[in-house]
Amino acid sequence: MKAKWGQDMSARVEGTEKTRPELGGAAALVLRGVSLTGIALGEALLLLWFCLVVCLSFVGVGLLLLPGALDAIRSDARLQRRLALRWSGVRVDAAYPPEPADGPARTRLRRAHRMLGERATWRDLLWTLVNPVVGPVLALLPAVAVLGGLWGLALPFTWRGLSESWDGIWFTFVPVRSQGTAILAAVLGAVELAVGVLLLPRLMLGLHGRWVRLVLGSTRADLTNRVEHLANSRSDAMDMQANELRRIERDLHDGAQVRLVALGLTLSAAESLIEQNPAAVRALLAEAKDNSAKALNELRDLVHGVHPPLLADRGLVDAVRTLTLELPQRVQLTGSVPGRLPAPVESAAYFAIAELLNNVTKHGKATEVTVDIHYVDRELRVSVHDNGVGGADAGRGSGLRGVERRLAAFDGLLAINSPAGGPTMAAFSIGCDLLPDTTGTTQGD
Repeated sequence: MKAKWGQDMSARVEGTEKTRPELGGAAALVLRGVSLTGIALGEALLLLWFCLVVCLSFVGVGLLLLPGALDAIRSDARLQRRLALRWSGVRVDAAYPPEPADGPARTRLRRAHRMLGERATWRDLLWTLVNPVVGPVLALLPAVAVLGGLWGLALPFTWRGLSESWDGIWFTFVPVRSQGTAILAAVLGAVELAVGVLLLPRLMLGLHGRWVRLVLGSTRADLTNRVEHLANSRSDAMDMQANELRRIERDLHDGAQVRLVALGLTLSAAESLIEQNPAAVRALLAEAKDNSAKALNELRDLVHGVHPPLLADRGLVDAVRTLTLELPQRVQLTGSVPGRLPAPVESAAYFAIAELLNNVTKHGKATEVTVDIHYVDRELRVSVHDNGVGGADAGRGSGLRGVERRLAAFDGLLAINSPAGGPTMAAFSIGCDLLPDTTGTTQGD
């Protein structure tokens, strides 16, 4: 068990994770090689398109096309990572920060500028540059071996006619000048054909997975930054936990505990007066009942602040939907989570969304808010978009630093695009797996 845990953690630190690949039959493997070749040729066209966009950017036209070109390159890199996982069993995680939804053209240009400042974008560009050359070489190895094997098998029947037309025939290292050498070529061709059908396709897919990991995987600098980020997030998580415990202790001491002590004193006074003044006892019991109800409400509020009961019962999407009903702005909520998330992740996401919405109400001066919650590619992705005055900055507080610290405990990332004058787009993502669900229910839409 410890060995397996260590292997899993080692794979995650390296940015990759081995899973069982989908192999299929020999024909399917060859077709995958052809598919990779076609994708590589498409990447060559994508590279030409990107170069044209860069050239047009100097006259202003390309700036409008740049966001779409970067999105296309990133989508291609994501496709290659998915193929590496599905066909080679190699998971290559992308170090992309969460992306807010697209807004006006000027917002998309800011997003393109931000993407060009990310290491992962330049790795994607490098892949688009080199894979149109390396990819077909890897992908066509099985096809070349199969065609070569068929050529060798045909030589015993064709070598005489070909010798008259050509100045000598060679098959690999064998000069074919007689029937005996033609048969030897046929034997080598059968071996080459078997290698091309049975061995090279699997080898090609394995090399493809390693090639994707080499170019699109995290670099040592990324891993160093990640380790530092995890160390800081662990410290922040411990501080947040300590602060949360102190808050709960303070709320219990100043709220429910005071009510319960008063309840005890009231019941003691009622006990001493039960025979002498029944009317006073009735008044004291009414007071005790009121204190007990208030203590119960305060305990419920405290529990709601730790983990809302609706979140535990109905899940994240419905809990956030209830939260938005209390907002003065007009809120549009879209969300779909195919199952239940782990309770800590649900709680962190819920309170992060609550803080973002609270920030909109207190500082954003917005009239419309859009909240989007989806689970895609083993990630919970959330975005909050408002038409307020903008200017939100985690460095200046406004509760956003607390959201970052809350998400950091789960290695989550928060991205904010909030220019002065608005609009504000905030998004975060948390990597997690869904809990096993035997009911087949889906939260949200």
